[in-house]
Amino acid sequence: PNTWGQILNNHIGGEIVTNDLDRTVDFYTNVLGFNTKLTQRIDPSSLGVPINIVYLKLGGSAVELIWYEGAAIAPAPTGEQLGYRMMAIEVEDMTEAVAYLKAKGVDLSWGPRVFEDRYARAEIRDPNGNRIELRQWF
Repeated sequence: PNTWGQILNNHIGGEIVTNDLDRTVDFYTNVLGFNTKLTQRIDPSSLGVPINIVYLKLGGSAVELIWYEGAAIAPAPTGEQLGYRMMAIEVEDMTEAVAYLKAKGVDLSWGPRVFEDRYARAEIRDPNGNRIELRQWF
């Protein structure tokens, strides 16, 4: 039998539910550099309405953007809560990353700050308000 390390393919991913799929896909592809791997529509979904999914890849990471047609979806949390907090993207140069994002019209929501001379950290938000950490290791 294989070990867990042999079974894993070193990719990590997550799902983001949105109420504006086009705007969210545009942000993740044209701003953050993800590539579209697959677009899929499933009718019906587990909620009884059609679901549209866009599978995105960036390096070894994947994100699924999801839009439920006609379903009532609760808004995203605005404060800290148990569970998911944010995704993180490692950058080679924080100064260049911040300048690039500002040129694309994306403002920082926090930082950048340097911690213990070991890493720098900043945060942005996607069009749905989801937090995304930027991290540069020194």
